[in-house]
Amino acid sequence: MTYPKLRVGLIGAGRIGRIHAETIALHVPSAIAVGISDFNLSVAQEVAGKYGIPRVTTHSEELLSDTSIDAIVISSPTETHADLIIAAARAGKHIFCEKPIDLDLSRIDSALAAVEKASVKLQVGFNRRFDANFRRIHEAVAGGEIGTPHLLHIVSRDAEPPSIAYVKSSGGIFFDMTIHDFDMARFLIGDEVEEIYATGAVRIDPEIGAAGDLDTAVTLLRFRGGAIGTIDNSRKAIYGYDQRAEVFGSAGAIATGNAYRNEAVISTAREIKRDLPLNFFIDRYATSYIDEVRAFVDAVLNNRPVAVSGLDGRIPVAMAAAAYVSYKENRPVKLAEIAA
Repeated sequence: MTYPKLRVGLIGAGRIGRIHAETIALHVPSAIAVGISDFNLSVAQEVAGKYGIPRVTTHSEELLSDTSIDAIVISSPTETHADLIIAAARAGKHIFCEKPIDLDLSRIDSALAAVEKASVKLQVGFNRRFDANFRRIHEAVAGGEIGTPHLLHIVSRDAEPPSIAYVKSSGGIFFDMTIHDFDMARFLIGDEVEEIYATGAVRIDPEIGAAGDLDTAVTLLRFRGGAIGTIDNSRKAIYGYDQRAEVFGSAGAIATGNAYRNEAVISTAREIKRDLPLNFFIDRYATSYIDEVRAFVDAVLNNRPVAVSGLDGRIPVAMAAAAYVSYKENRPVKLAEIAA
């Protein structure tokens, strides 16, 4: 089925929901947001007023039952994702859902089964795949430009730690932060991870440790094809949001660095310097957020495969679970132990 313009309902009007509302209103002319729901009515009304969304409700069921809505964008809290995917699929809606689908693999499997049964599309919001620099690494590896991949290194460090309330509810660093890097590892190398070894510490804020989490971690990945990967994470890089990656192969290497507000370099007799990198993920990945929604809308309107599938959403959750087992038991963990 094709649509002249995709009619979208938004569930969740928080930080990411607002980004998607702005994207649809300003950057995706082939889609229109016709409704938005959030348990906080005033927040939903604010977003709706700013981006011309005619319908506001505190009940997502009203959007799901509206037969004029073609697709649902889910940006609500993680614990609601799986149930909303199931409800949207049963209502015949195509679905864009922020990561993760859930922290429990069995609940993810239930959601994916509902999507398959309904024959609707599901795209998961791993937006970093749409970053032009990371996509160029993916293309170089896939095209054989650097030969056979031997080593992958991902640096992913936040500018500031999240709130303690967020840490307590997010599932922890491997689920709320490294999960992006687990997805990027698969995307950049084009292969599946077989084994994970993770170690970590509390080096930034003792309250994070008291909440049962880590703020510093290194994860070792062994890929099915033989490549080895490392991911290093920190909850706080004082110089800004640090996002870098390199793949080293048999015929060369490709790397990408941080994004900056400008490319100016100041040279004096005393020093050579530049401005600090972008300090927030919304700034660093602003274009990626736009491009992922464009890709979803295009997949629905033109009946094409989505760029990030439900399975792509499941595997990084299994990797995060394996990382936690590895950290707690101080041993390598095969994905087969977790993902079955």
